[in-house]
Amino acid sequence: MKPSRSEFHQIRGLRYHVRTWGDPRAPGLFLLHGWMDVSASFQFLVDALAGEWRVIAPDWRGFGLTSWAPEGYWFPEYYADLEALLEIYQPAEPANLIGHSMGGVIACTYAGLRPERVAKVVSLEGFGLARATPDQALGRYRKWLDGLRDPPRFRPYRSFEKVAARLKRNNPRLDDAKAQFLARHWAMEKEDGTVALRSDPRHKLANPYLFRIEEVIACWRHATAPVLWVFARDSHGTGYLKDTPEQLAERKGAFRDYREVWLDDCGHMMHHDQPQRLARLIEDFLAQF
Repeated sequence: MKPSRSEFHQIRGLRYHVRTWGDPRAPGLFLLHGWMDVSASFQFLVDALAGEWRVIAPDWRGFGLTSWAPEGYWFPEYYADLEALLEIYQPAEPANLIGHSMGGVIACTYAGLRPERVAKVVSLEGFGLARATPDQALGRYRKWLDGLRDPPRFRPYRSFEKVAARLKRNNPRLDDAKAQFLARHWAMEKEDGTVALRSDPRHKLANPYLFRIEEVIACWRHATAPVLWVFARDSHGTGYLKDTPEQLAERKGAFRDYREVWLDDCGHMMHHDQPQRLARLIEDFLAQF
């Protein structure tokens, strides 16, 4: 495995963890993880990259080794966190952003918010949540209020092996070695010997605000960077699957320079399932410009 380094920064009141690989003088590549994931999750993809890159992968607020936010989590904070990270790691030129799932939404939307700061975007199954309608607001507010009264919690595990077993249940394509590696970064051992997830369980608290795809698409329309969307053929449960063909075309059509690729024999966690093929796709895309 290519060795990584852990770096810590004070960013917007939080102690932020950033994992980096490669020579600091090499071209920069930002890897942005998804919900309930961590930066180390990209290790297999980084190992598969053929070129010389300085890879920068943060643990988002409340995930991995980054501090938990005492006031909870509000999605636009990720855009501000990313902007602060770019100021630290690549202040002088536009950045290449590779985002998975939630990280892909962050990358695509930030590319519209700050088009001058983004060179290229690759979104890995990060195309936005399922569409919401106003009639869902009542139930969402009630669910949020209930969650404040009885906050979500994660159950402890007896060992890292149990965590690895859960990861394999979630993704049968994971082999034992990958599952054991991920478990050691996804969880931590507590003083009583049990193993707990590193993520803040409040990430599972229902957001009182509905996901408004129309607002996200309006931001995407301002992106000037070339954008590659990578779909997994065997993905299940992601928001775009509930779109009609016309609705999905609306998402794709928001970008001025859009292209897409579909990966076979691959689920949502494509950076685990097909890291070699994914690395080639990313590097081929970046080499085109």
